[in-house]
Amino acid sequence: METELLRIFNEDHEPIGVATRAEIHEKGYWHETFHYWLMEKDQGIYYIFLQLRSPKKKDYPNLLDITAAGHLLANETVEDGIREVKEEIGLTVRMEELMSLGILKYSVKMVPLIDNELAHVFLHRKNVTLDSFVLQEEEVVGIYRMKFTDFSALWRDDTEHIPMQGFEVKNGERYFYVKSVGKEQFVPHDQSFYVALINKIQKELK
Repeated sequence: METELLRIFNEDHEPIGVATRAEIHEKGYWHETFHYWLMEKDQGIYYIFLQLRSPKKKDYPNLLDITAAGHLLANETVEDGIREVKEEIGLTVRMEELMSLGILKYSVKMVPLIDNELAHVFLHRKNVTLDSFVLQEEEVVGIYRMKFTDFSALWRDDTEHIPMQGFEVKNGERYFYVKSVGKEQFVPHDQSFYVALINKIQKELK
């Protein structure tokens, strides 16, 4: 995976070449990713789904993250990124079902990782059951959902902890949990990333 080739860009999103994933994260080159956020409306309330990253992951193990996401390889289009949804969480979706939220540009610096991403962000509004998810366990070990209003309140600093419910897979068995989580349980994208995402989603829900 570290030897995969990705396109690299300058800060103006102009392509400047190709590099391995390892080199990109070492030198902080800008690169493209695909972000898929799943939401559903249940009894008039909007919920957002997050994945729980595997403890085996090199980066950000055991933390809550985007419903499904991945890097765009050098020979891929943005549309090709939808493969991540099937691979990571087992849902079959089509690009026509998704709403583009545009590109979010953000940086995460955690030595020795420098992650400068140009994220193509998509929203999928669809009601699903937890049984629908089939997880790629070396990547994802759980799925949780939380009220979008709670998610928003957490990242706008209106509260420190929010409830969520979902399941985790351990030794091939599913275990269901209700938990209270704070920001420290999420992948440490900058707070501005989460706030920008929330603003974009809120415009689509009106």
